[in-house]
Amino acid sequence: MLDICLLGTGGMMPLPNRWLTSLMMKYNGISILVDCGEGTQIAIREKGWTFKQIDVICLTHYHADHVSGLPGLLLTMGNAEKTSPLTIIGPKGLERVVNALRVIAPELPFEIQYVELTEPQERILMNGFALEAFKVNHAVTCYGYNMIIKRAGRFDMNKAKEFQVPMKLWSRLQKGETIEEDGRIYTSDMVLGEERKGIKLTYCTDTRPVPGIEAAAENADLFICEGMYGEEDKEAKAKEYKHMTFKEAAGIAKKAQVKELWLTHYSPSLVRPDEYLHVAREIFANTKTAKDGWSKTLKFEEE
Repeated sequence: MLDICLLGTGGMMPLPNRWLTSLMMKYNGISILVDCGEGTQIAIREKGWTFKQIDVICLTHYHADHVSGLPGLLLTMGNAEKTSPLTIIGPKGLERVVNALRVIAPELPFEIQYVELTEPQERILMNGFALEAFKVNHAVTCYGYNMIIKRAGRFDMNKAKEFQVPMKLWSRLQKGETIEEDGRIYTSDMVLGEERKGIKLTYCTDTRPVPGIEAAAENADLFICEGMYGEEDKEAKAKEYKHMTFKEAAGIAKKAQVKELWLTHYSPSLVRPDEYLHVAREIFANTKTAKDGWSKTLKFEEE
């Protein structure tokens, strides 16, 4: 299962009850942070999660409302005695930007490993899951992210016997190992049935609607997408600054056939997003106007 918390839902500038953009996920003992706007540390504290276990930070782009919380967070992680490496993923210029922010956090007890995104779509395999980055359309280079957890098929005894797999290897093959024994190679597909439905979360902010988002979010269990403006008369402004309206985000959710849509990254002028929720729900019924601290556990489907 995948535990998530939308730490901050604000865009441009924080409000008294709304921190800037950040999402945190926990899976299999690993914590992944997407963006690190101002207030991220406070939001993590309010959630009751720890800083030490953050292993991966994904940055969508380098506007201040998405990275301004990073130097302080790195210092806090160091003070929490984190020594294991930290992986930071982001668009071109990643190391230069992070090092500039680290002028006020120069000494850390852990190594930072950089993964710079250069292609329109990239897939990064981690421990038991995959992060997919997909380029979107903002004023600067910007990416959205998929968190994908695959689920292997069930053990198939008949299949194992058909391939004459020794019983002593069954357990290891079920765990995904590839084994060479007596001159023969055994793979997990010799003992497992068809892959079952896994878990998919799509996160996307700061962009105009583009076909790549729809393709990336297809069949997502949860689609967290920016809704900078709820008011219908703000469409021209959304186009000018390359953001999205509630209506546009809902249109993507409908086309991508996602299960649930959370709107986020609200304009500071949008003080009460709930007042415009009906605009999105007319297009995609299972839309919610997310608030700071919203949490959810995504589980594998029961069979």
